[in-house]
Parts: sequence; structure tokens; C-alpha cells
Amino acid sequence: MKLAILGGAGRMGQMLLACAKDAGIPVVAVTEAPGSPHIGQPAGDGLVYQDTWPEEADTVIDFTFHTCVVPNLANATRLGQAYVLGTTGLDAEERAAVDEAAKRIPLCFAPNFSLGVNLLLELVRRAATVLDDTYDAEIVEMHHRHKKDAPSGTALGLAQALAKGRGVALDETAIYGRHGLVGERPRGQIALHALRGGSVVGDHTVIFAADEERVEITHKASSRAAFAKGAIQAARWLQGKPAGLYDMRAVLGFAD
Repeated sequence: MKLAILGGAGRMGQMLLACAKDAGIPVVAVTEAPGSPHIGQPAGDGLVYQDTWPEEADTVIDFTFHTCVVPNLANATRLGQAYVLGTTGLDAEERAAVDEAAKRIPLCFAPNFSLGVNLLLELVRRAATVLDDTYDAEIVEMHHRHKKDAPSGTALGLAQALAKGRGVALDETAIYGRHGLVGERPRGQIALHALRGGSVVGDHTVIFAADEERVEITHKASSRAAFAKGAIQAARWLQGKPAGLYDMRAVLGFAD
């Protein structure tokens, strides 16, 4: 595998570089946005940050900003590069570009690449098949003060897993925070709450609350290495796969 890391000077980019090195995977290119002060500066192991597309790579990992996704995918599909996408906050047009690209290249897209979080997603989906809408479902996430989107992509993924487990449509049952005189909580509602502060890497809790008992499932990340290691695992797994849209459930072999 010849790997390229997009946005390599960022916090996730730096962690991906370190994890790829630990895994013995050759990184052939590290990119940054045009105009970045990092362009031309050393990126380690003889590489320098570049603002041109890494055509020499056969696999790309992208944790950049959501507005970069459409042009990045266009370049990858043009060259037939496998693609690991961890960018969150995609709008409808950007998500449509993901679906279109997956018709031509193998693409792994996940709201979170941590192995623990993906186990959490699976546990929540399965719990929701047992704990019906007599259990009020609440999702609480907390991240560092610098995070730009809310709720987190992981929290949205948890809500989608919960809705799938219950066989309901998320857009018909979701509420994002509460304010004012909102009245009694309706049965079947899936609520998401976003907290921001300090240097929290990422905490997620899913609560199923009934009159008689409460079940809470929690994951707390202490290092971005958890996300980077999962992305590296996904990049390895994509090698030789046909075009298609994959997620970490496929990478980890979870059966439906």
C-alpha cells in the first residue's frame, strides 16, 4: 500500500503519520491546503507538505474539512484510489458525492474509526432492538472547545444505529437539545445533546431510561490514536476490495 494523508499538519494528520509509521505502512505523500505555511516544510521521513493531489498514492486517508470532500473525491475517482473518509459535518451535496464516488472506488466512510466506538455503535443498535420506546433514548456527547460541528458525527451515528435498531426513521424522531417550555417528553423521541469545553477528545453516552431502570452505554476516548489506528486498519482492509461504500461494521466483520 502506498498511502497519502490529507491535512497532514493537523492533529489527526499528525496522529495518522505516527500510526502509519508504527504499522510499517509507507506514506508517500502528505498534503495541506494551498496557502498553508506548512507547504514545503518537512513532514518527516523525507516527505514535505505539498498542496498538489498525491497521484503517486493508491490509498488516501481524508480527515480534512467538509468543504474539501467533493474536490478530493473527484481526484480520487479520477485516479482509482481507495479512500478512507473520516470527515464529519457533510451536507447533502457532499454526502451525495460520497455515494457517487463509491460507485467507482472502494470507499470506507465512518463517523468514527475508533474500534471501541464502533463496538459501541453495534451495542447500541442491538440494545435498541430489546429496549423499545418505553425506554427514553438520550445521547450526550462532549468534545474539546475547538470542534466546529455539533452534534458530533459519532453522536449522529449512534442516533442512526439506535433508530435502525428500533426500526424508525431518525429524521422523524430526533430532537437536538431542548430550550424553553418544551412540554412532556414524547414517547419514541431520540434526543441528542452536545457539550463543548476544554481538551476533551471525545465522550459519548447513550441512555435508555425507563420508569423502573436505566441503562447507560459509554465510550470515552483519551487519545486520537484510537481514531488513527482504526483508519489505518480500514485502509489496509480496503486493499483489493471492489468499488463500493463500506463502513467500520464491514471492516470489523459485524454480521447483520
